[in-house]
Amino acid sequence: MPLTPPAEPVLESKMNWGSFYAVISGVNRHSTGIGRVWLSVIFVFRILVLVVAAESVWGDEKSGFTCNTQQPGCNSVCYDQFFPISHIRLWALQLILVSTPALLVAMHVAHRRHIDKKIFRRTGRSSPKELEQIKNQKFKITGALWWTYMMSIMFRIIFEMAFLYIFYLIYPDFKMVRLVKCDSFPCPNTVDCFVSRPTEKTIFTVFMLSVSGVCVLLNMAEVVYLIGKACLRCCSSPGEESKGGWISQKMSTYRQNEINQIIADSSLKSKFSATKKIPAEKEVSSGLQLVQKHK
Repeated sequence: MPLTPPAEPVLESKMNWGSFYAVISGVNRHSTGIGRVWLSVIFVFRILVLVVAAESVWGDEKSGFTCNTQQPGCNSVCYDQFFPISHIRLWALQLILVSTPALLVAMHVAHRRHIDKKIFRRTGRSSPKELEQIKNQKFKITGALWWTYMMSIMFRIIFEMAFLYIFYLIYPDFKMVRLVKCDSFPCPNTVDCFVSRPTEKTIFTVFMLSVSGVCVLLNMAEVVYLIGKACLRCCSSPGEESKGGWISQKMSTYRQNEINQIIADSSLKSKFSATKKIPAEKEVSSGLQLVQKHK
């Protein structure tokens, strides 16, 4: 009677994808329309499909992989040879790395808000209403934020293309075969190994990689859109870019200069009053000396 390996527990989702989506969706407010579509595709067609369907399909990938031999360790060695990394873990790693560059935009926006709050507090305008207005402020993708946003998109494209290439190297033609032949040690000879549900896994693999390709196209379209919009601003009204693209930075610089001027004026006034008091005191003392001489 052939030995059957013990059944492994079904793979459960140990990562809270809802919290992960809540973090990256904070950038949605400062994104373009194409960026919002990209984020929706990430959540609906990748995270939901990965959590709801794909993890259950690959839940028995190790226990369902059987070889026609009773040699201990042969199944594990052959499985590791043909499936060096699980599809689910590779997709999870891909989603994390592809979505993380969006946090660059979130950190940039948080830094801008922190500077604005600091300026408001120094100028004495630190009411809850004004601070809430800064918190809900929407920044335009211009100036330094444009470069940060563009860098995040380029990182997303690089990560997507890298993972597509990794999938192609590990699983040629993105196809799950039904039968593989293995002759690795400790298998006694060339044995036949069978993959569980190869057709279903092939369908999911093609679907997930197709969605990844769609995300690459959306990112490229967003790059073209941002470059075109920046060129249109430069060509149509070059004077407005300095007023519109860098308005928040210039206002911050202007406010900071105002604060510095106020501090400088107050210090000059204190010095002037101090120097003014010294001659007055000298005049009074000299007058008293003259009065004493006349007496």
